[in-house]
Amino acid sequence: MASSSKPAVPSPSKSEIDKFLADNSVTIYGTTPLTPILAFDQLDVPAGLRAACDKFSAPTPIQACSWPAMLAGQDVVGIAETGSGKTMAFGLPALARILSQSIPEPSKGESTVSILVVAPTRELAIQTHDTLAELGAPFGIASVAIFGGVDKRGQIDALRSISKSKGKNKATTRIVVGTPGRILDLVNDGVCDLSQVRYLVLDEADRMLDRGFENDIRAIIEHTQPKEERQTLMFSATWPDAVRRLAATFQRDPVRVTVGSDDLTANSRVEQAVEVFDNSRDKDTRLLGHLHRLIPKKKAGAEETRVLVFALYKKEAQRVEGMLRSKGFSVGALHGDMSQAARMEALQNFKTGKTGLLVATDVAARGLDIPNVAAVINYTFPLTIEDYIHRIGRTGRGGKSGKSITFFTGDAHERALAGELAKVLRESGFDTTDLAAKFPMTIKKKTHSAYGAFFRDDIPTPSAPTKIKFD
Repeated sequence: MASSSKPAVPSPSKSEIDKFLADNSVTIYGTTPLTPILAFDQLDVPAGLRAACDKFSAPTPIQACSWPAMLAGQDVVGIAETGSGKTMAFGLPALARILSQSIPEPSKGESTVSILVVAPTRELAIQTHDTLAELGAPFGIASVAIFGGVDKRGQIDALRSISKSKGKNKATTRIVVGTPGRILDLVNDGVCDLSQVRYLVLDEADRMLDRGFENDIRAIIEHTQPKEERQTLMFSATWPDAVRRLAATFQRDPVRVTVGSDDLTANSRVEQAVEVFDNSRDKDTRLLGHLHRLIPKKKAGAEETRVLVFALYKKEAQRVEGMLRSKGFSVGALHGDMSQAARMEALQNFKTGKTGLLVATDVAARGLDIPNVAAVINYTFPLTIEDYIHRIGRTGRGGKSGKSITFFTGDAHERALAGELAKVLRESGFDTTDLAAKFPMTIKKKTHSAYGAFFRDDIPTPSAPTKIKFD
């Protein structure tokens, strides 16, 4: 790995490592002992790249424990909650590999795409693209984002310009970030050449598999370099059998870093409150009361307070947005009936604080890194407990604390999830008295979006690698 001329920084001691792993509930599995990077000045990367970390105080647990393996060229599986810094976890080593020539400059006539990131949603793809483009800009390394919901022509033009982008004073596109369907569509159209991809990232792998993208993912991977020539990284909030099988097929002896649990758990920095309603018509009044407390009148120099309100259906989101606007709130919306351009504008306004309130359906619940969201309000409970956890994970990000308020009415789908919600609350140390008093505490058998109750989660998988011990 090419490095800057920085002075040698001593590695952390065994006691420091043990304390870090224990404090952050980190488990590392693999065949090669690795020393976590507990401070940015321990990063052996070009100085200009390390400068991208200056706005952060210290690496997050998933960064600290996955960077050593990634920078060494090993395959990695990262299991971590939302808001844990996964984009920088795989983005920084990607740029480091290019800059150190670990990924060689393509020969004339070859595709210049050497890094591919596959994401489950267009919003996450755009967000990841923006982060990697900013990271690569000082080095002339550009990125192209490709996703559905918009006309292909602009993306095709961007991909075709890759072969023309070499030369002085021009950014060389080495990174493509996209959603599985559109990536495969453009590969089949002959305009997206993945033959030189040597660094592959599957982000939110569990979500992509749950959305039915497994066949597309497998087809995409077949167009990249063989796994012996490719570094493959997988990130997931959980470690189900379907993800394990994918890892066993396309990775080489991966190091697995688990922050917290292999099962989906709520962000520990989010305070969770559940309010049980006897009459759902009271929701608007209660919502307005919370917003008046959460969004104070803005004072000069004060940081903008952002609140994200989740509704279950598009029509419901539109109605709530209209109601809030009629009450004088500056509010945006994000749902499936909006054009891609309108969705991107709403997100940008919310991120910058131009709009401090956003009403969204679950299209915004997964993967989006929106800074400084003070609170999430679940106006309507989602269809699954997993979506609940991802919703509330939009706050409490980047080491900050957050708050979630959930309205629970006991409608048919909500009643069936009361037991699972209570379990999440208990595990996080929050009160379940109101739920337990009014609803059954049973937990439904696990099902799969495609196979329903006949889904098998007991199919044998390869045995886990040896757990790393620090001597």
